Amino acid sequence: MSEKFTRREFLQSASVTLGALATAPAVKAFAAEAPKGNEKGLPSCDVLIVGSGGSGLRAAIAVRQNHPNLSVVVVNKGMPSRNATCMAEGGINGVIDFSKGDSHELHAFDTVKGGDYLGDQDAIENFAIKATEAIHELDHAGMPFNRASDDTVARRFAGGAKYERCNYAADKTGAIMMHTCLDQAISSGVKFLLDQYLLDISTDGDECEGVVLLDIKTGDVTPLLAKSVVIATGGYTRVFYNRTSVPFNASGDGIAAALRAGLAFKDPEMLQFHPTGVRNGGALITEAARGVGGKLLNNKGERFMSKYAAKMELAPRDIVARAIETEIREGRGFGEGMGAYVLLDVTFLGEERIMNELPQIRHVGELFENMDLVKEPIKIRPTAHYSMGGIETANFKDMSTTMPGLYAVGEAACVSIHGANRLGGNSLTDASVTGKIGGEGAGNYAANRAKFGSGKNADELAKKWRERLKEITSGSSNNANEMYALREEFGKQNWDNMGVFRTAEKLELLTKTLKEIQDKHANLKLANPNLTYNTALIDYLEFGNLILLARCACLGALNRKESRGSHTREDYPKRDDVNFLKHTLVKIKDGEFTVDYKDVVITKFKPVERKY
Repeated sequence: MSEKFTRREFLQSASVTLGALATAPAVKAFAAEAPKGNEKGLPSCDVLIVGSGGSGLRAAIAVRQNHPNLSVVVVNKGMPSRNATCMAEGGINGVIDFSKGDSHELHAFDTVKGGDYLGDQDAIENFAIKATEAIHELDHAGMPFNRASDDTVARRFAGGAKYERCNYAADKTGAIMMHTCLDQAISSGVKFLLDQYLLDISTDGDECEGVVLLDIKTGDVTPLLAKSVVIATGGYTRVFYNRTSVPFNASGDGIAAALRAGLAFKDPEMLQFHPTGVRNGGALITEAARGVGGKLLNNKGERFMSKYAAKMELAPRDIVARAIETEIREGRGFGEGMGAYVLLDVTFLGEERIMNELPQIRHVGELFENMDLVKEPIKIRPTAHYSMGGIETANFKDMSTTMPGLYAVGEAACVSIHGANRLGGNSLTDASVTGKIGGEGAGNYAANRAKFGSGKNADELAKKWRERLKEITSGSSNNANEMYALREEFGKQNWDNMGVFRTAEKLELLTKTLKEIQDKHANLKLANPNLTYNTALIDYLEFGNLILLARCACLGALNRKESRGSHTREDYPKRDDVNFLKHTLVKIKDGEFTVDYKDVVITKFKPVERKY
């Protein structure tokens, strides 16, 4: 692909329209053969991937590499480069140097221990092995990693790791990885369907037949059939709307659609708080800042992490986040309320090293705090960052779900690799590893599926959505401001009652509050019936999904009467392996939420007290 490949050239050569997907000759233009078996003439492709972050792009590449005759389409709400992967900074874990004692087994153990033994160990062992492959594949694909003195990929420590295995490209690893994968996807013939919002997943009997999409440009609601579908829509920490590091469009749409389609939401209460977000809004200050020696300081000038963990700032994220919040709660922070903070000091590194390894967070400090971290410590506080919970997968070897033909990858999925707390650096590895596995699984399924689904249910779903959208946009006055005020209140209530510290009293209050917010949201009517680029409508739909997912998370948190990883119950401060060494499974049945549990898979690492 040309180095001068422009946005216009991308739109002309790599993007496709729904109309084109309904025309066999057009589909054949980007596959060796046009999809067969679509009897209703609806738009179709062999493999549909919803979401264009690291996991979605890696899935698309895997399909094309293994099945070049299959048509592969990636659906996204905007341009494919707008995703949470771009905001991942610190690095991507994977053992590439075995000479100093590191191993796949140690990577797996650190991941199991970091997740407070809630992770499924068979999946984690496979993950650690595949992580090494992922680093080498990205390196060979041309990803411009920083280099060590011996010209191998540069590595540094990440929290909870015994060895330096966090491979990095400055502090922009996610953006650089995503663009590397995007280049590969375009070069391999993947097509992109832009400005499409996922409304629902459609089934034909028990088998996935495709999705229903809202065209943001036109307002059209259209069924799109596929022989296999991969959900790669990311996580749902935007439920903490006022304070999170994820982009505004990371609203958990795929998980919500899977819930409505009858699938289980696994471990929804396991939401991670990254220790270091900027004081204002929560934009991320990478863990790499602590990996290279960054110091956390309270208002007494104390490097306070020595009180909480022997590994100090390089303890796992949940431990460091609780330590910071404790310092603030006990009066050793700066400021008050949502504006309270502690300091992160990296000034001792000097400008040259900061510009070589941490240029992005210097820019973030200037942008959000009007300060230069070369010259002074930056004001930080924990921020909602990552979702360990997600769509329940049935098999980590192909990332299939309990619905045949439907696959889930990356942060939208729960294998479970991360258990109750993800280690820094394992997110991009997850995206790359599960994305590739899921792409291979979806490609194999599509290659062996003779026909598309009937499309009947997709047609019915589309009709219902057209009517619903008319109703939502039938308001006689502008209620958009009321919706946005409600969304701010929603974020605050989640942060106050389901944040770093939780109790039954807080969670019971939130349960009631979220139901009230959902009822208010359902009764809102937007005043603009024009569906063309109706951004208030998209905000409304995303908000609805976030409310649904927050209710699941709150239910899971209320029922998990223990403290484990990121889930800290002050009224149940100890981990309870007797009753809760199990995964939470939340489903929706007849409009009601149900909770079930599933045993954690234990192989070689028996649960012990987690010490750092």
